[in-house]
Amino acid sequence: MSRTTAAVLSFFLLATGFASTQNAVGSFENHSDVGTVLHAGTATYDPAKQTYNLTGSGENMWSTQDAFQFAWKKVSGDVELTADIAFANSSGNPHKKAVLIFRRSLDTDSVYVDVTVHGSGLVALQYRDQTGAITREIQSNTSPGFYRFPRSGLLPRRFRLTRKGNDVYLSIAEPHGAPGYDGESIRIPLEGQFYAGIGVCSHDKDAVEQASFANVELKSLTPSPEKSVLYSTLETVVMNSTSDRQVVYVAPGRFEAPNWSRDGSYLLFNRNGHLEKIPAAGGNPEVLNTGSATHLNNDHGISPDGTMLAISDNTAETKSADGKPAHDSLVYVLPIAGGTPKRLTQNAPSYWHGWSPDEKTVAFVGQRNGDFDIYTIPVAGGDETRLTTAKGLDDGPEYSPDGQYIYFNSERTGHMQIWRMKADGSEQEQVFTDDYNNWFPHISPDGKWMVLLTYEKDVTGHPENKDVMLRLMNMDDKKITVLAKLFGGQGTINVPSWSPDSKSVAFVSYQFIQ
Repeated sequence: MSRTTAAVLSFFLLATGFASTQNAVGSFENHSDVGTVLHAGTATYDPAKQTYNLTGSGENMWSTQDAFQFAWKKVSGDVELTADIAFANSSGNPHKKAVLIFRRSLDTDSVYVDVTVHGSGLVALQYRDQTGAITREIQSNTSPGFYRFPRSGLLPRRFRLTRKGNDVYLSIAEPHGAPGYDGESIRIPLEGQFYAGIGVCSHDKDAVEQASFANVELKSLTPSPEKSVLYSTLETVVMNSTSDRQVVYVAPGRFEAPNWSRDGSYLLFNRNGHLEKIPAAGGNPEVLNTGSATHLNNDHGISPDGTMLAISDNTAETKSADGKPAHDSLVYVLPIAGGTPKRLTQNAPSYWHGWSPDEKTVAFVGQRNGDFDIYTIPVAGGDETRLTTAKGLDDGPEYSPDGQYIYFNSERTGHMQIWRMKADGSEQEQVFTDDYNNWFPHISPDGKWMVLLTYEKDVTGHPENKDVMLRLMNMDDKKITVLAKLFGGQGTINVPSWSPDSKSVAFVSYQFIQ
């Protein structure tokens, strides 16, 4: 190598190192624009105020590609990123975004997950779970009104994005408070090193927007399973191309199995042996009076005319198979407003799952002589009728809206699949076949869709705390798409939970929070 060449190479390396140092900002290694922008972004740090100020352009962070200003640091393992976020002004596009983000790469179509604060005040956990895939989101139920000062600017709040194993979840606090889990969580592939940082997108390719990130903390976490607390989140998901999810209610502990009211105004779910009622838009739940039935399980539902409620309850004393006293589930009905339950099933255990469209009959699962099968019984009272006799578990019976069929799940072929039969039990046939274990088929009120709970092929039964999918089947062409991926299982969608307009489904997801 000649002296001239060596000198040029040395100068190049020094220049490169100098440029890299100049691009560092605060505790972040570098900053740059991701994707195509018309106006270069900036990132500065004020050590006196411990505040980062970012300006950014970019058409959007959505769909299959992103364009924004990003200050980042490479990390790995379990981490959390926390900051107070505020826009510099309340003008501009209401969809402008300030984000805390974990990103696999700097490519415009990279896998990522972020907490996105919009100019409108909307907060969402947005994510792309495969390279080049369409961005999806889980919207927070936090009111946008919390963000605004009366006259100028936007009120900063504290946000936290936590990565724990394959899970990423969002926490939010009021100003100067400690962030608490907000109910939005997703499983996202971020193996090895990934980028963690802050970003701004103007949502207008011709504009530049500014946001501040104060009291930023990026730190590694040590897993502490013994300190984890289970949280349940009641969510809804809309039937559209992006499958947007909306958090309705989140709380520590376990609750399960939402039903949507026939007028769409509220949801029911079970917790601690009781049914609770909550406005569909969110709010504070209230316990429904179910009289002497105080040990309800997650099999309950509202009659088609909205006047009655069917429940499954373990309060009454029954006899086990060996004749010993037990408290197995029985099926009851009562007025929708609450009251004294009327017992329908004499044999136990029995678990309600479906109302006939004329409200005269309910379908349930009963264990008799060691076998779980599908039964029906008149609401007015009478004997139960057995509809299935195949070997293996049959479960989850639900009438089609026209009353011609009962859909159910059965493991008679070796693993759990979706079946249907005439309402009298005749003409039993498999609806479709795949390698997954599929449970709890729920038909939309308009009869056009089926939503079902899907486990991986190696999962036996319908246990809790598993990676599952909600999948949607078109009843005409049998095409199946993924509606949502989540951590759940038992309690997620055991019972009918379609909105009356057939546009949304309610479900429960779960998360262990440290």
